[in-house]
Amino acid sequence: MPSINLLPWREAERQKRQRDFGIAMGGAVVAGIAVVMLTILAYSQMISGQKARNDRLTAEIVELEKSIAEIDGLERQKERLLARMEIIEQLQKSRPEIVHLFDELARQLPEGVYLTGMKQTGSRVEIRGVAQSSTRVSALMRQIDSSEWLGDPEVERVETTQAGASRQSEFVVYLKQLRSDSDLEDME
Repeated sequence: MPSINLLPWREAERQKRQRDFGIAMGGAVVAGIAVVMLTILAYSQMISGQKARNDRLTAEIVELEKSIAEIDGLERQKERLLARMEIIEQLQKSRPEIVHLFDELARQLPEGVYLTGMKQTGSRVEIRGVAQSSTRVSALMRQIDSSEWLGDPEVERVETTQAGASRQSEFVVYLKQLRSDSDLEDME
């Protein structure tokens, strides 16, 4: 006898397919959620890694800026020290010049001329003094002009004054202190 299935097999098949579809759909949703979560996790780790690198770079930049500021400070200090050294070197080189100036003034001073004051600004020297006559001031000017250490004499004023029974000439003379070639060679 042939067997006849009276059960609604199509209905059972449809339910089985719907159940399989639901399971597949659930699995796909779970897989999709897992992929999204893994992608979010991967990106968040990449972002946190980049933030860590950025923070490290920022810290290194701050350290380098401190180093640059320190180097700039050292450069300025070096420039100040070099300027001081140059000034000291110039002073050392000019030490014999004052000796030459006083020695030459003593040699070139004619009789009857007395100095009352002297002031030097750079190579320009102001001499104040008293002479027995204005011709003695002229003699002083000629001797300064013929000196190898002194030159360019200029008279600012000569005033004749009465000092008791005698007359005297008060004068102000400007001159220039010269350097000889041997001094320039010594400085080099």
